[in-house]
Amino acid sequence: MTHQITLIPGDGIGPEITEATRRVLEATGVAFHWELALVGEAAQDKFGSVLPEPVLQSIRKNKVALKGPVTTPVGSGFRSVNVGLRKSLGLYACLRPAKTYPGAPVVRKEVDLVVVRENIEGLYSGIEFKKGTTEAARLIDFVAETSGDRLGKDSGFSLKVISESGSRRIVKFAFKYARANQRRKVTAVHKANILKFSDGLFLSVAREVAKDYPDIEFEDRIVDNMCMQLVQKPELYDVLVAPNLYGDILSDLCAGLVGGLGLAPSANLSDELAIFEATHGSAPKYTGLNKVNPMSLMLSGVMMLRHLGEKESADRLETAIAGVIAEGKHVTYDLKPEAPGEAAGTSQVADAVIARLGS
Repeated sequence: MTHQITLIPGDGIGPEITEATRRVLEATGVAFHWELALVGEAAQDKFGSVLPEPVLQSIRKNKVALKGPVTTPVGSGFRSVNVGLRKSLGLYACLRPAKTYPGAPVVRKEVDLVVVRENIEGLYSGIEFKKGTTEAARLIDFVAETSGDRLGKDSGFSLKVISESGSRRIVKFAFKYARANQRRKVTAVHKANILKFSDGLFLSVAREVAKDYPDIEFEDRIVDNMCMQLVQKPELYDVLVAPNLYGDILSDLCAGLVGGLGLAPSANLSDELAIFEATHGSAPKYTGLNKVNPMSLMLSGVMMLRHLGEKESADRLETAIAGVIAEGKHVTYDLKPEAPGEAAGTSQVADAVIARLGS
């Protein structure tokens, strides 16, 4: 069977790590037909849009996409392409595993966690009001009228939106994932002690959903305490489910425990569609230098193979990647802190993984 996949190279280092990942995926023997799609700066130059409609059509048709990182300006410019994809396609769940591989320069050994992040709501809902605009002024007046609080007229606003339906959907996703993958516990992460009507709603829904899964242990943690707990004793945790911003932060923290973002895969999922991508950004300063670790996207490719039902090939590819990490000879500078001058390049990592697949 040939799998039809939308291939989004991204920009910055995206095309390099995407090509390395495409090569190792094909080396597993699984057949793919890649449908190329451009987003970000390359799409802006060619189509006049950072997220052209044909990209969305391709993903809706193929159901699965493999995506490299895309540059997002900080504080100005166009909104995040990643957020746009998730909202346009209803990709409400972000799945980010964090797993220790022997040989990686890790902070904690034997970590095996999964962060389930709500992907559409929260502070990333995209509802914002710029300082000095008529809309911001109306919001300031509304707050004063309804609560009596006087906000500064030089304020900008990003609204945090948490719904009962969105919370129920992501918590159910976390429990279903835990049950399907023989995970023992789900921990809901929140700040309900302070944010009683947003995080409080998320927590109450999580507690309600947990009652439908008596075979899975459930607990909750306040997000700041959760960060400390993960650094001190990550072995106590298994599946973490969190609103958007917390999930984003926690997944990077977990990546730091296991060797960095270069080893952090992710998937963005709806009930019908899936985009597999590297967790890290586009690192424009390294563009074309054949330097950056492609394993985040390769491990996302492992997740994609499992999603496609190609479990045996997924296991072989993960074993090959783990073998390259353990050997420590053909790894990039981030995995070779003791001798960065002897590090391999992006394409050499792909060569080493392919060699192990063929051995």
